[in-house]
Amino acid sequence: MNVTITPSGKKLITVIPGDGVGPECVQSALRLIEATGAAVEWEVCEAGASVFKKGLESGVPPETIESIRKTRVVLKGPLETPVGYGEKSANVTLRKLFETYGNIRPVRELPGVPTPYSGRGIDLVVVRENVEDLYAGIEHMQTPGVAQCLKLISRKGCEKVVRLAFEVARAEGRRKVHCATKSNIMKLTEGMLKRTFEEIAPEYPDIEASHIIVDNCAHQLVKRPEQFEVIVTTNMNGDILSDLTSALIGGLGFAPSANIGNEVAIFEAVHGSAPKYAGKNVINPTAVILSAVMMLRYIGEFEAASLIENAVVVTLEEGKARTRDVVGDELAATTTAYTEEIIRNLGRKSEKWQVREPKPLQLPQVTRDPVMVRPKTRRVVGMDVFVEFDGTPEQLGKSLEQLAEGSPLKLKMVSSRGTMVYPVVGFLTDLVDHWRCRFILRDGTADLTDSQAIDLLQRIASKHRWTHVEKLHEFDGQPGFTKAQGED
Repeated sequence: MNVTITPSGKKLITVIPGDGVGPECVQSALRLIEATGAAVEWEVCEAGASVFKKGLESGVPPETIESIRKTRVVLKGPLETPVGYGEKSANVTLRKLFETYGNIRPVRELPGVPTPYSGRGIDLVVVRENVEDLYAGIEHMQTPGVAQCLKLISRKGCEKVVRLAFEVARAEGRRKVHCATKSNIMKLTEGMLKRTFEEIAPEYPDIEASHIIVDNCAHQLVKRPEQFEVIVTTNMNGDILSDLTSALIGGLGFAPSANIGNEVAIFEAVHGSAPKYAGKNVINPTAVILSAVMMLRYIGEFEAASLIENAVVVTLEEGKARTRDVVGDELAATTTAYTEEIIRNLGRKSEKWQVREPKPLQLPQVTRDPVMVRPKTRRVVGMDVFVEFDGTPEQLGKSLEQLAEGSPLKLKMVSSRGTMVYPVVGFLTDLVDHWRCRFILRDGTADLTDSQAIDLLQRIASKHRWTHVEKLHEFDGQPGFTKAQGED
């Protein structure tokens, strides 16, 4: 944990009020922290819509980046990514710039917040990989009618988030971690997380480790959520599952999160900016307040964190001030009145609901070496060439076979959207103008050279429009590529 100490001996925090309802929620959290007397100071910065409007496409100005470099800890409101101007999501930009690789989203049943699951004792944490996967945002139009998004999963990214999940379990006294993947279908990418989880789990013998297919995990979360304690998963899966879990305990208004990296941590609510409610003093600030509680524990202000969390619980339990998402517009307290009720309850504890008092989180230390996997042997056994073509599989296949004559490579198969369509085997597959054409070396012991690959591409280009190429690697004798449906 890296925290900047001010000359007055306080811990300096970067605060980004955010867009829409963000400033109201953040102000509630700051009032509560100040009421506890916690030794913190704020450095207020901007990001999001106001920055996009100034013409800065990242939505994050240099002065905000510099503040975060200095303080290493951020409390932020939701940021809007406007439609029609601006480029990337400012939220994602911040996570990536500071390598906050793990997103921690606790989900716990709260008193006074009725749901269909009330009384079930839901108390779990979703630990989501936060910077890789489809959220790398690498997309291409491969043909005018076919788009591609690259799903990038690294061994290093998997190890960091897996170790973080086990350390979260240890810090909170939990005894079980599930790894949720779609590795039955995506055996190399999602499978990377499963394999890494299974390699690291024995280092935590005090914690039960289980793998679960992600769709079954979603099913089980709805059917029997109390069976889960910690779920670690990939970025896209985690985004979906964590929103599902927040609905089990009352919605996004009660869903805090922490974006954790080894250098910087960013604390924020899961919900968005909700611009239609901005400035109306009606929004539920609990998610941001509980995110601030997570932040206080991260910087070692455990007493202040417990004071606030206990006061929130007592306020919800007594029900004297409840927000519109719990009781509707007519009976709802304003954001300000709800915050003031929590402040009044500082120092009180519920007799029925016990706040978790976690130990300091031990962040995983993973090598900064960009290469984590070093195979003993490797070779290139072929290449997949992606071709745009508006004819039949037979026409394309026979043309490519002729073009490859005299080359060290031969056509093995052609697939459309992952299903083999040449050689023809009678499948009733609908076709598009995007084809994966797999070529393998005629001599199965050779290693494909770049000059041989380029020669084949030039041959193909003489008659067809190719759009993308992938080398087919073998690492330590194992194929580093998958087969098409129907390919032997």
